[in-house]
This record gives sequence, C-alpha cells and structure tokens, in this order.
Amino acid sequence: MIVESNEIRDMSTQAGISLATFGSGCFWCTEAIFQRIKGVVQVTSGYTGGTVDNPTYREICTGTTGHAEVVQVEYDPAIVAYEDLLQVFWKTHDPTTLNRQGADTGTQYRSVIFYHNEEQRQLAESYKEQLTTAKAYTKPIVTEILPVKSFYKAEAYHQDYYNANGEAPYCQFVIAPKIDKLEKLLKERMK
Repeated sequence: MIVESNEIRDMSTQAGISLATFGSGCFWCTEAIFQRIKGVVQVTSGYTGGTVDNPTYREICTGTTGHAEVVQVEYDPAIVAYEDLLQVFWKTHDPTTLNRQGADTGTQYRSVIFYHNEEQRQLAESYKEQLTTAKAYTKPIVTEILPVKSFYKAEAYHQDYYNANGEAPYCQFVIAPKIDKLEKLLKERMK
C-alpha cells in the first residue's frame, strides 16, 4: 500500500481507508506523532512537492529539488476525521517558521499540507483561516496548502524511525518531547 513512484492513490475506495499528506519538519518526528493517533492505519515517510522524479534523501537535502519531507497518513475516517488530523498537524509543530522546524533548516522542512481532494483543501484552508482570525500564533502562519502531485517513499532506514531508534540522541532530545506534548494536548486522540 506504499507509493514508490509518482503514482497518486485515491484511498477513499480502498476498504474505507483515506489518505492525508503532511509536512511539518523532519519526517521522523511527524511519522512518530501520527503513528500514535487512533484511526491511523499506516504512516509512510517520503518526499513530495518537488521537480525531480524519484529523489533520494541526499538530493532533497540540497534544497534544490523542491521536495518537502512529508508523511502519507493512511487513516480510517470512521475512527478519525481529517479535521482531527489537521488538529494534530497544527498543534505539533510551529507553522510560523519559514523553511525551519527547530534546528532543521531548509525548504525540505517547510510547513505544508498536501491535499488529495477539494474537501481536504477547503478544510485545510478553513482551519488555517480560523487560526489566523483567532490570532493563535504571535507571528503569521506560513504553512502552504498545495495539491499533492507525486509521492516518493523515503529510503527504508527512514521508515518507522522513532520506533526502531528510540534511544538515539535525536529521538530522545527532539522526537520524545513532541510525543510528550501530543500526550498532554491531545491525549484523547492517542492509541
């Protein structure tokens, strides 16, 4: 069920499973967060939004391919709504920092929602507008909302990274605090 080419899937017809794509900095962090949400079936780290076919991690790190590190989230909308996934997205990263999350800097770490259909686009735009109107952040939101084009699965060592490497320093100092934040803010959404 993983896309490894530029083929785009419409998950809405596959056993009630839908697809969402989010970029909120390092995909290791984003993957670990969404894996813990009720109703999420699978999370795959990868790249989208660029101009190079089948990019490698080394290529996207140059910042010249236009790709963002993202996760594709396969979810059961009977258990978790797209709006709930948007809430997780907005609450677990800083959508006001351009091309940066923490120490990770570059266009590949930008805040971006890649929508798969018009309904997702409208929901994402509406949520962003509500946050802006409510002045939820002291700085302007820079999150892009774009149509998904091509998704390329990241190399195998990037998949399920936190679960496989939880004791690594990056996992302990960067990812674990984000999971702790998620548990405090959205405990009812967690598996």
